[in-house]
Amino acid sequence: MMKDNLALLSRERNAFHKELLETILSVDSSGIPSNADRSNRLSILLAQGIHQRILDEIYDGQVSDGGTAYAERTKAKGQTAGSLFELKVMEFLQKTFPKLQHIRPGKWHILKLGNSSTKKTSDFAQYEHLAYLNTLVKSDAYIAAALGNDYMVAPDIVVYRDLYTDDELNAPEWIVNDRTAKAAAIRKENGGCPVLHASVSAKWTMRSDRAQNSRTEALNLIRNRKGHLPHIVVVTGEPTPSRLASLALGTGDVDCVYHFALYELEAAIEALAKELPTSEDARQMLHTLVSGKRLKDISDLPLDLGV
Repeated sequence: MMKDNLALLSRERNAFHKELLETILSVDSSGIPSNADRSNRLSILLAQGIHQRILDEIYDGQVSDGGTAYAERTKAKGQTAGSLFELKVMEFLQKTFPKLQHIRPGKWHILKLGNSSTKKTSDFAQYEHLAYLNTLVKSDAYIAAALGNDYMVAPDIVVYRDLYTDDELNAPEWIVNDRTAKAAAIRKENGGCPVLHASVSAKWTMRSDRAQNSRTEALNLIRNRKGHLPHIVVVTGEPTPSRLASLALGTGDVDCVYHFALYELEAAIEALAKELPTSEDARQMLHTLVSGKRLKDISDLPLDLGV
């Protein structure tokens, strides 16, 4: 069973994996995991290796219910899988990042955005001007034709912090008064919006143009901000190094890509390289991404958000 005497990040990582096993990380009747591309042999083999290692870590090789609990299950639909992955990533961050008050103090909120969410990107200090721009676009066809809707940014998950009252700012000593710091974003007295700390794009897999979508979202956040740039990261369950590289390689847009089970992926590809010589290029690519700090494990994410 799951180990209880673990560090917070190890414990929550295991819990995260267990919840994925119970929802979207399934294996069909052909033995193909739900995050694999069934038309790609390497993708299938790596996904199988990840799945088995997660089971071994959580259950010490002893899968409950006669070994069938996490064996065969109908694959979730694409949109359902994506939405559930966003939810589980959000919950992982909610259980970890706020525990780092000693290195990153603040009144933190972690929220999954969506059509039903009352919180929009324009509700944050760096992007509040987008609400006015959106109103102009809707009311003027010429502006709409010129600008389109590329400026509208819709992160999957946001991490933001509340503003501070003057009493809170002045708690250690008299820091602010009514004569200075009249435009500081973090000061509630100035009447601003909460500050967006991080934008998290969660992609269960990276098929077709999903990698490009994440990069476009990142560039929009960079170009359309006023003020401090939030962390811009991607979390994914994609097993194939070449597809991970399509987003992780290069700099200037996404801070870093985080894999839901990087250690298991590394172990799977090392084992596979001994049996399948054609996988050597994939192993080298994964090494390049990891050594170049362009791909990290999801357990690194809470600490990186503390920067």
